[in-house]
Amino acid sequence: MKSFPKPSELSVPEGAEGWEKLYPYYLVFQDKLREQEDAKFWFCDSQHWPTVFKPFETVGAEFASKCLGQYNARHLMIPNANGIDFRIHLGYLYFSPLPVAPEQIAERVPHFEQRVGHYFQNWDELLKHWHVKVKGTIDEMEALSFKKLPDMVPLEDIVSGKGTDGSEILLESYDRLIQLCYQNWQYHFEFLNLGYIAYLDFFNFCKEAFPNMPDQSIATMVQGVDMELFRPDDELKGLAKLAVELKLQSLFGNTDDVEPTLAAIAAAPGGDRWTAQYEAAKDPWFNFTVGNGFYGHDKYWNEHQEIPLGYIADYIKRVDAGQNIMRPVEALIIEKDRIVEEYRELLDGDALATFDSKRGLAAMCYPYVENHNFYIEHWSMGVFWRKVRELSRMLQAEGFWTEPDDLLYLSRNEVRDVLFDLVANWGVGAEGPIGPVVWPEEIERRRKIVDALKTARPAPALNTPPESITEPFTRMLWGITTEQVQQWLGEGEAVEGGGLRGMAASPGVVEGLARVITDADQLSEIQQGEILVATVTAPSWGPIFGKIKATVTDIGGMMSHAAIVCREYGLPAVTGTGSASTTIKTGQLLRVDGTKGTVQILDAPVVEGPGAHSHAHESGPVHV
Repeated sequence: MKSFPKPSELSVPEGAEGWEKLYPYYLVFQDKLREQEDAKFWFCDSQHWPTVFKPFETVGAEFASKCLGQYNARHLMIPNANGIDFRIHLGYLYFSPLPVAPEQIAERVPHFEQRVGHYFQNWDELLKHWHVKVKGTIDEMEALSFKKLPDMVPLEDIVSGKGTDGSEILLESYDRLIQLCYQNWQYHFEFLNLGYIAYLDFFNFCKEAFPNMPDQSIATMVQGVDMELFRPDDELKGLAKLAVELKLQSLFGNTDDVEPTLAAIAAAPGGDRWTAQYEAAKDPWFNFTVGNGFYGHDKYWNEHQEIPLGYIADYIKRVDAGQNIMRPVEALIIEKDRIVEEYRELLDGDALATFDSKRGLAAMCYPYVENHNFYIEHWSMGVFWRKVRELSRMLQAEGFWTEPDDLLYLSRNEVRDVLFDLVANWGVGAEGPIGPVVWPEEIERRRKIVDALKTARPAPALNTPPESITEPFTRMLWGITTEQVQQWLGEGEAVEGGGLRGMAASPGVVEGLARVITDADQLSEIQQGEILVATVTAPSWGPIFGKIKATVTDIGGMMSHAAIVCREYGLPAVTGTGSASTTIKTGQLLRVDGTKGTVQILDAPVVEGPGAHSHAHESGPVHV
């Protein structure tokens, strides 16, 4: 079989030499384990981590990867699938699914049935308790603070016989912040894997009962649900419609100036009503990032209110133009019901009862597959990163580094050492900690390595793929199928007329101009009627889905965020193309067939226009 490159065969970008030392030893490939690690097939998870990691940012990848695996291998005892091994190579995250040994599968089945059955039979009650656990963790995280140590222990601590100097609180707060982050990542997967299991069970039944049934028809039978993940976008739409009703449109001319804009609205006739609705929407729905919550640089609405205000201003223009800005939920439900009845009519007896039962279970679990994103990736991680920035700025004021967010260039264990350096030197009355003479120079060295790593795109996969990819989550979530891997290797079925092939993720055929997006900050460049091309989309990009005609991504399966969101917005989507964001250029005319999973490039690239030159530059070379 043709193979992808081995890790050792990929060239290190100039200036990134020694990059391995940025990350913990257990996250990088080891020379002493080369034979063992080269025998595994690894794929790049650019769906969740499309950007090079700064050292501290691996916290999300480590916790998410470990916790995903624990629910397969230790909690639910999935018969044929353990967790997913993970490594960072040249700054990007790679996964390798871990199968269960064939002789162990049978003994896991009764444990799996008992554990999964308990959750499915008590879904509503357990999910209600899940919300309590997650919100409790968020509240505890919010209560943490990182303040400058005082010049002396307060007298009341002496009088009360407290016996400690207060520095233990600083150390405990940091430890607790990391632990709370870890805790909510465990909660993240408590129901997620079950959602995939329920959908996959229904999927497999349909494929057995109706071998020629399109994958999209199966997905359609659980669509049109009122997901909480869409609530932030729905709040913005409601605010836009209210602004039009109150005739406040003229006050949204310069939403980059947040305070003057909000003050002008509040002072206008009817503005108090709009302001009250805006304030009510902020908590919790503005705990939302334009990224995916995995990076310290992700911008959250509640800290950058120019972002939601800008979306509201755009919605106002579309409402004034007579457009319907709401998701086509009613049409989606009608289509869902039509397809469900169409297939139900072909069944009877036990087969019909099984179909109804499995579809009902998949539909019950399906909303969580997206809703958890709001509570963990957005809300929990938004609070986490805000606390990390607070700590970084406190340590910057103590002279440890020069830029406010330089803490991100340290690992989380190095940060713990920095804190003890601070409290130890404070405690003994020394002239100052050691860190300020160590870290500024080291951080600059690391910054240059990270910047160098960013100049190259990751290889889509490493080593020789298996003859058949069967691991269910790899196929459903990431779209890593046998057929798609063959496409990446140039061995798959060619697209008529040339172009790219991917997962047929959301039906429909459209033509339009491409807009290649490599960073969430570029979303404002998207024009009405363009086709979004990206490494991956984030669930929080909902406000731009009313402007685009279709979506094309490098990675993602039928249950990826891009696929689900496009289906819920009624947009064609082709996911898992492998290289769309580096092959297609902004301005090219595309034909996207979300029913067949093909993308045709109909003309040569157009380089004029905002962002076109920078897109081509930023995509960088591809490792193949």
